[in-house]
Amino acid sequence: MTTSYDLVIRRGTVADGSGGELFEADVAVRDGTVAAVGPDLAAGTEEIDATGLLVTPGYVDIHTHYDGQVTWENRLSPSSGHGVTTVVTGNCGVGFAPCRPEDQTELVELMAGVEDIPEVVMTEGLSWTWTTFPEYLDTVARRPHDIDVAAMVPHSALRVYAMGRRAIERESATEGEIARMGELMREAMAAGAIGFGTSRALQQKSVHGEPIPTVRAAEDELRGILLAMAEGGGGVFQALSDFDEFADVDGEFAMFRRLVTGSGRPLSFTLNQKHRDPDGWRRLLELTAEASAEGLPITAQVLGRPTGLLLGHDVTLSPFSRCPSYAALADLPLDARVRELRRSEVRRRVLVEAAGHNRRAWRFRFELGDPPNYEPDPTDSLEARAAREGTTPEALAYDLLLTGDGRGLLFEAFQNYADGSLQAAYEMMVHPDTVLGLGDGGAHLGLICDASYPTTMLAHWTRDRTRGPRMSIPAAVKAMTSDTARAVGLHDRGRIAPGCKADVNVIDYDRLRLHRPEVVRDLPAGGRRIVQRADGYVATLVSGTVTYRGGAPTGALPGRLVRGPRHAPSADVR
Repeated sequence: MTTSYDLVIRRGTVADGSGGELFEADVAVRDGTVAAVGPDLAAGTEEIDATGLLVTPGYVDIHTHYDGQVTWENRLSPSSGHGVTTVVTGNCGVGFAPCRPEDQTELVELMAGVEDIPEVVMTEGLSWTWTTFPEYLDTVARRPHDIDVAAMVPHSALRVYAMGRRAIERESATEGEIARMGELMREAMAAGAIGFGTSRALQQKSVHGEPIPTVRAAEDELRGILLAMAEGGGGVFQALSDFDEFADVDGEFAMFRRLVTGSGRPLSFTLNQKHRDPDGWRRLLELTAEASAEGLPITAQVLGRPTGLLLGHDVTLSPFSRCPSYAALADLPLDARVRELRRSEVRRRVLVEAAGHNRRAWRFRFELGDPPNYEPDPTDSLEARAAREGTTPEALAYDLLLTGDGRGLLFEAFQNYADGSLQAAYEMMVHPDTVLGLGDGGAHLGLICDASYPTTMLAHWTRDRTRGPRMSIPAAVKAMTSDTARAVGLHDRGRIAPGCKADVNVIDYDRLRLHRPEVVRDLPAGGRRIVQRADGYVATLVSGTVTYRGGAPTGALPGRLVRGPRHAPSADVR
């Protein structure tokens, strides 16, 4: 047989990212792109036997915070271990460029507070070989990665660069300052930024408790930035807003409508179900559907599982963090702290101090097993278990967290679980005006590990779910590939079709499963983070190069900076 291709994936069951039916085919790769899809293709220099395996496009994760990690690390873990082949940074308006030397500390303190990244990690890891956003992109481009990286301009950094201390104090921008932000935005877009991210969320604060500089930026400021971005003919707009904190939710949404109408730029905004307002998301989705029906490119960005806070002794928070007797042990090494916590008198003091704290939260807290369950039955909550066992949730949690030498973990379903199931998440995901995101890879390093959500999408939503409707494999794959790629203007990927970028996953679908999250200390300065492994990923390819086999990195680093939007290939990919 004559060799015609660099690599051929043989006899796989293909979910091509279009949402169409599964089909069996070979997938051939040449020069980093998909060259052919069909039966009995010619030989490849390398071949992968995918008989009985699922073949999908690589996943495109449009909501990450790898802004720092891309400058000091080649592997974008944990995302790259879950079939993700492209990530987008700069979300929620936080990042590190543009930045003058005198503002570096302010941006580090902001990222530390907003995204739970230890200051020492950033102080040690960031090289600051840039001032402008184009220089930042050049820094990212010089380092090869295991997956591709696209970047948005973060509003907080842009504002501080243009306004200095006035931005941090959240003063209104002058006409001149808005014009300066517009100039910087045009410069960034010309260098390859794919858009602009902002935040209007009150809960996002620096380590000093100061709200994010953009929290109440005026409409004229946002308009000036977006119009400057639009001058280049491209760019996407991402926003996080506390809609429920505004007296007029419809009015806040109407502002976003005006911005999209005036700039022509597509907007995606964060949407979750919240415990305090379990049906509030429905109104926002209604407003989104109305805007979409009128031709406005507005989508809600949603997550297919609860925003999951991890609580324990070796992570950022435990249920007892606010108890004085517990806080007094915080500086001890874990083993020494656990020895103290096992003492009966310490246990007694902590439980007395914890009694009655945040009682409602215990109905959303669960023991995290292996494999973890991200749609737990309400009868398994610590509140329900404690009632059955004749104890208190606090006492039950105390004992559970001491298992595994003090490395036990609790899972708190912080959002998207207000009704005791993921029904709201399901309704959001299948809505035509939503897009998947919110995994937050690279952020919340000691508190959240939702970057593994692509594995949840396949394993839970198409196979394992028992308490409600499932998704089809083609629908779930489309949601993570072509839908997300299109949402950020990357039309060259997210499909297995001739001419498309050869980012591919080969998956043992029946074996696909998540492991329990674990704590590692592999960041600069020995910084701590939570990672999560998965079984079932036979191979992951980026630009036709195998980057992972059996879940282990091959050492290949074909990932590159994606500068600007990408057009669909000339080949017919319908």
